[in-house]
Amino acid sequence: MRTSSSGKALLVSVLVLLLAAGALTAYTWAALTWNYAEGERVGYLQKLSRKGWICKTWEGELAMVTMPGAIPEKFYFSTRSDAVAAQLNKTLGKRVGIKYKQHLGVPTSCFGETEYFVSEVGLSEDGPAR
Repeated sequence: MRTSSSGKALLVSVLVLLLAAGALTAYTWAALTWNYAEGERVGYLQKLSRKGWICKTWEGELAMVTMPGAIPEKFYFSTRSDAVAAQLNKTLGKRVGIKYKQHLGVPTSCFGETEYFVSEVGLSEDGPAR
C-alpha cells in the first residue's frame, strides 16, 4: 500500500502538533512547579477579586507602608486556592503578612495575572500562617 504525499504531510503535521502540545504542557508544568523566588510581605490588604473569562483566579493588592503618611507601595498577587482566598477575604482592610512564591515564565494568564502566588496568610501580629 502506497501512502500519498498528502497523507504523509498530514501525518507529519499531526506529529508536530502533538510534540508541540507536549512541550508546552511540560513547560507549563515546570513553570508552575518550580519557583524562582519566595518571600514574605506585610501590609494592608486592600483589594481581592475573582477574575477571568474562563480560568477564574483570585487577584489581590497589598499596600505596603513603611511609615505613617508615606505613599504605599502596592504589591499585586494572585492565588488559585479558594482556601487562601477565604483567609484573605477575612482580613480585608487589616494589616496582614503573606507568604508568596514567584513563578517566572508562566505562559498564560489563565493561572494568574501576576507572577506572585500567595500560599499562606496571617495577621501581621502573628506573621504569615505557619
